[in-house]
Order: sequence, then C-alpha cells, then structure tokens
Amino acid sequence: MSQQSRRRPSQPYRPPQKDPVRILAFDALRAVDERDAYANLVLPPLLRRAREQGDFDSRDAALATELVYGTLRRQGTYDAIIAECVDRPLREVDPPVLDVLSLGAHQLLGTRIPTHAAVSASVELARVVLGDGRAKFVNAVLRRVSQHDLDGWLDRVAPPYDEDPEDHLAVVHSHPRWVVSALWDALGGGRAGIEDLLEADNERPEVTLVARPGRSSAGELLDLLGEGGGLPGRWSPYAVRLAEGGEPGALDPVREGRAGVQDEGSQLVAVALAGAPLDGPDERWLDGCAGPGGKAALLGALAAERGAVLVAAEKQPHRARLVERALAGNPGPYQVVTADGTRPAWRPGTFDRVLVDVPCSGLGALRRRPEARWRRRPEDLDGFAPLQRALLREALESVRVGGVVGYATCSPHLAETRAVVEDVIEARGGSVRAEWIDARPLMPGVPALGDGPDVQLWPHLHGTDAMYLALLRRTA
Repeated sequence: MSQQSRRRPSQPYRPPQKDPVRILAFDALRAVDERDAYANLVLPPLLRRAREQGDFDSRDAALATELVYGTLRRQGTYDAIIAECVDRPLREVDPPVLDVLSLGAHQLLGTRIPTHAAVSASVELARVVLGDGRAKFVNAVLRRVSQHDLDGWLDRVAPPYDEDPEDHLAVVHSHPRWVVSALWDALGGGRAGIEDLLEADNERPEVTLVARPGRSSAGELLDLLGEGGGLPGRWSPYAVRLAEGGEPGALDPVREGRAGVQDEGSQLVAVALAGAPLDGPDERWLDGCAGPGGKAALLGALAAERGAVLVAAEKQPHRARLVERALAGNPGPYQVVTADGTRPAWRPGTFDRVLVDVPCSGLGALRRRPEARWRRRPEDLDGFAPLQRALLREALESVRVGGVVGYATCSPHLAETRAVVEDVIEARGGSVRAEWIDARPLMPGVPALGDGPDVQLWPHLHGTDAMYLALLRRTA
C-alpha cells in the first residue's frame, strides 16, 4: 500500500460558530482598550442594539455583563496567570488575542461555566474574530490555564505575603501595586482591612436609586418595585437599593426625572452639606462642579424645600447640558451656568452653601469603573492637585463669612483628600479663613466614620463608593 493511500482523508472545513454573547463582550473589551472607553458607557448601547436585533434575552445580557466586568476587574490576576502559559513576554501578545485569552481565563477561573465549554467557546470566538491560526494558539494557552483552579494558580504566581505584602495583594486582588499601597495608607490598619477593601472593589456594586425630595419618595419607589424588587437604603433617607437585575429605566419616576441612579455615598455628601448648621440667611446654594448632575439634582430638591436657589456650575458645555437635564422639573428655582469654578462668574461671598466635588483619580469608584485602576498612574495625582486646591480656594471665596463649604472627592487617596484641605486652610497670605466642621454627626447612623472631623466612606464598611467629605465654615 502506498504512503499516500495511508493518509487519513482531510476533514471538511467547519465554519466558526458565532456566539453573540461572547462577540459582544469582546467588542466591549476592544473599545475599552482601543478608545480608552469606559465599560459602563460602552456596554449599555451594545446590549440595547443586541436586544433590538433579537439576539439577546435577559440571561444573555447578564452573561455578557459578567464577562466584561469580571474580566476587567480581574485583569491583573489573569495577566499574571496567562504570562505563565505563553511562550513569549505578555507585551508581545497582540491585544485582541490577549482579550480573548482574558475572557477565556475568566470563564475558566471566575465563573461556573464547565471547563470544556469555556475552552471551546473561547476557541470559537477566536476563530470568528482572530482567524483559525491564532485560534490554535488560544486553544493551547487556555488548556494550560485549565490545569489549575484560581487558588491553585494564585499559589503559583503571587509572591508570598511575608516576602512582599503589597505585590502579593496586587496579584491576588488584581490591583496595581501603587494603588494597593495608596489605599492601604488611606485605610490604615493591618492585613484584614485592606484585603476586605480590595475584595469589595472586585464585587459588583448594587444599583441604588435616589428619590428626589418634593418629587418622589423612597416609599413610592419601593411600592413600585414591589416585594423583592428593592430594599431601603442603608444610610440615606432618599435611597432605595434595587434587587439584582432590576431595571431603573423601567420606573416612571426615573424616566420622569423625579428619581435617579445615585450611589448612596454621593447622596450622603449632598445631605450632609445641606444639614450643616448655619447662622444667618440660607438662600443661595452653589454646586461648583455640577456635572453630570446627580448631586446637583438632590441639592436642588433639598434647597427647594427651604425656599433656597441652587446655582449649578459646570465648565464643560456637554456636561452642563446633562446638569440641565438632571435638574429639569426641580420644584424650586435653579440656574445652570457654564463656568469654570477656578474663575468664578459670580462675586465673592455670594453663597450660603457651596459644594465642590472635584475632579480626581476616581480610585473610590473602582467597583463601577474597574478599568480605571489600569489607566491611572501615580503621576496623575500631580496633575489633579493644583486644580483641586484652586477649586477649594475659590469655593471658600464664593461663600459668605459664616457659610459652609463641602469639599468632596471620589477618592480615598490622602493626596486628594485631607492633604488638599489642610494645605488650603493653613495657607498664609490669603484673605479667607476657615475652620473644620465635624461632618460625622451629619451622617447619623453611619458607623466607622473615624476620628473626624472629615469623613471617609468605604465600599467594604459602608457599601458605598469611597467618597470623601470635608466640611468647612468660612470665618473671615
């Protein structure tokens, strides 16, 4: 028999099987990588389009969401594992290939999808988006990944805690080392607290609604959601927590702007500023960094209850339009202005209460924007510092003597929180003087608020974003 006759007949070509869920997840990851997009902005329109095309049901949408967010949250851990399974430095793996590998690693190590299904689905995805040649590479790498579970891999790729605590935590909990160090400095304490915080950063946050006073109530929202559809907020009297899978946009109060989606920590900042004791008039309030409008809408409603006027200032025109939309229908008078808070369009001493929720690194919202942890660099804080100080200085100039300023930021980093406030109020040579107000009594019932007078909220302690608030009274 000839050699040629012994050869097995070639297998007929099989077209790759298109999986809409995994293709959508891949497209979202590519947008995050290529365009520096945020998943929470990219994913909703992709899901909406898929539903309109009839490709998706609610279970598909839930799986796609888990694949995208789970992969982004655990990217650092998966990179360390994949690096052990490839024959080249990770930086030499094409980014689209690495996205497919990361999606596959998450299915293998972070979900209950069976091993064979996770590998085969990832290989089919690779055939569709990368081609048959690179699909073979994906298959080989994921088969190596599948040889151990997550704990087994962490034992292999994470340095021992006793030798390098920060690097150990960085790999195990998928945060850059510098972020681990900064969060640990801000939190203080030992290993248990920082591990709890890092774990909380990797959990899916609850969707929290805010009932805007005078327009809706937490009770109304709970009634609309029905039994099992939602729970009262933990700390804010205006908060309602949605059950998993709840759709905020399906509620009439949300569609009509009488309620909105707002983290409970953000609500507490607005409520505390509104509740700070004040001598004299209480007629004009300012939100000096109002975009995109969540705090402004709550402040506007609280101001209206007292007959006060809210001025909401936002530097970026497109964000100012979002503020207009958020405040539309406010029960009391308000004004939205496109203005730079460091170059005020109003006279000094105009306002009784001022809030500046300043631009920052966003390290307090890593649950919601997991990709931010991989984009930020320590040197970014140097860029924010002058702006944060300038906004606080002008806020103190804008409030009258005896008035109150709230300095807020969605970051626990000490360089963006207490250091900014201390620098501004201790500066010499200016005409403005200010003193601390203890913010803790203005958040009644909220535990673990520290020694004060400022407040730092934490995901693992309060179930909120890591919001910071300092309250100051102008004394001269």
